[in-house]
Amino acid sequence: MAQIASTKPYLLRAIREWCVDQGYTPYLAVIADGRTRLPREHVNEGQIVLNLGPEATHQLVMGNEFITFSARFNGVAQALSIPIDSVSAIYARENGQGMAFEVAPQEVDAPKPAPEPAIEEDPARPASPPGRPHLTRIK
Repeated sequence: MAQIASTKPYLLRAIREWCVDQGYTPYLAVIADGRTRLPREHVNEGQIVLNLGPEATHQLVMGNEFITFSARFNGVAQALSIPIDSVSAIYARENGQGMAFEVAPQEVDAPKPAPEPAIEEDPARPASPPGRPHLTRIK
């Protein structure tokens, strides 16, 4: 049996079109992860809100897997690529009407934490009293 396509990309396209038809500004809330290509300096607490209005985007393509377009940030044009799975909401800036989506964390593409450094205690150094800082040699 064939897998049924997600309704999410269709809803995103429909709500954006509704916003534009009503004269509203469509905003897209995105969870920035390792798969999103966007200006990281504008990401706040792992999220970014993007203007998807016709005046703010160039070559907008809202596909079933990715949303791609070019936009200006501080006057510099940048290419953006956003996986549909990373979109948490689309709504009209003027009245907040739109739709929110649950975003599952993407562990596969998340950056791996650096390994813990090996800590070696100096046997010649006496133990520090509790509550007091002490230096530890890290190799």
